[in-house]
Amino acid sequence: MNRPKQPLTPDQAFNRAAAMCARCEQSSGDIRGKLVKWGLGSSDTDQVLSQLIEQGFINDERYARAFVKDKFAFNGWGRVKIAYQLRQKGISTELITDALTVIDEDQYRQRLIDLLSAKWRSVNHNDARAAWAAMMRFAASRGFETAIAAQCVKLVTRLDAEED
Repeated sequence: MNRPKQPLTPDQAFNRAAAMCARCEQSSGDIRGKLVKWGLGSSDTDQVLSQLIEQGFINDERYARAFVKDKFAFNGWGRVKIAYQLRQKGISTELITDALTVIDEDQYRQRLIDLLSAKWRSVNHNDARAAWAAMMRFAASRGFETAIAAQCVKLVTRLDAEED
């Protein structure tokens, strides 16, 4: 009943990959992984991948910019976490650095302040050091740089103290 799947031909793999890329942005690393999973050899994989790039189905620069915008806007991730995820997808350091410039510095800090303000409401304020550490860990887990996180934590904790 369960027959082993036949590997795809390069033409079939190209058509399937092109359809995937037409639905949503894909990185060359993601598509390379799919092509290998579909049973293509390394020369066929390189050929299909170069065809997809030539025809505009794959563009790592476009992918990186879209990824940065989405992860910052919808997930609330900082630059460190975004860059790490892009490196995991095989995007070059130059493209990552360029794509991260899409984030506006004022929006970046405001997003972190908003996230920290929400977190501050659930932190136990009895021990100031523990509260500070909890806030810094939270900012780090979201991928924000330590220096910016420290400034924003200081700002959020002062605002909270003034409101009481």
